[in-house]
Amino acid sequence: MILQAQEINKFFKDPERHQVLHKVSLEVKKGELLSIYGESGSGKSTLLYILSTLDTDFKGSLHIKDQDIKTLSPLALTDFRNQYIGFVYQFHYLLPEFNVLQNIMLPAMKFAQKSNEEIKHDALLLLEDVGMKEFAKRPSYKLSGGQQQRVAIARALINDPALIIADEPTGNLDQKNTDIVFDLLKEITEEKGKTVVIATHNSKIYKNSHRTLEMIDGSMRL
Repeated sequence: MILQAQEINKFFKDPERHQVLHKVSLEVKKGELLSIYGESGSGKSTLLYILSTLDTDFKGSLHIKDQDIKTLSPLALTDFRNQYIGFVYQFHYLLPEFNVLQNIMLPAMKFAQKSNEEIKHDALLLLEDVGMKEFAKRPSYKLSGGQQQRVAIARALINDPALIIADEPTGNLDQKNTDIVFDLLKEITEEKGKTVVIATHNSKIYKNSHRTLEMIDGSMRL
């Protein structure tokens, strides 16, 4: 198992204490594409925020690659996240002042485990994988929405993470680009052996994933 979550409970405290996740448990295997679907407000994005280790204020346990996330110091958790988790969001979050290649290189340069030349080489290979190599020098803001999301997928892979967390990655895309992005995420699992967890309300995505879990009012329906 790449990811194991047990009895996850989450409370929001402002303006008053309110439970948003109720005893959520799940396991995800290496190379699996898991979709978590539900209506807006069902808790799926809150759950992904916890699974991605960005929120540690919860009750329950979370293990990623057999590491108990709650035992890590803030600095160690940041290093762990940079090494093992990649992110794709509904909005691409590419930096407009940088070109496509630079945007992909940034997480690896921050992680500082390889030389800039090695990082550039890896980034160009990833751009080729997502069909965007010819746009390497183009400013990111001059890309279409679908192209930007493909670049965001390449950026998520630059540190060779074991787990990709994708929160509504096709929420702003038309059907053609939705299909392209989903096919890329599926290829990541089947050809690269990565594990991908997607939060979505798109029926075409969750019906074509390896496995699907449904969120209803903060609870998981198997």
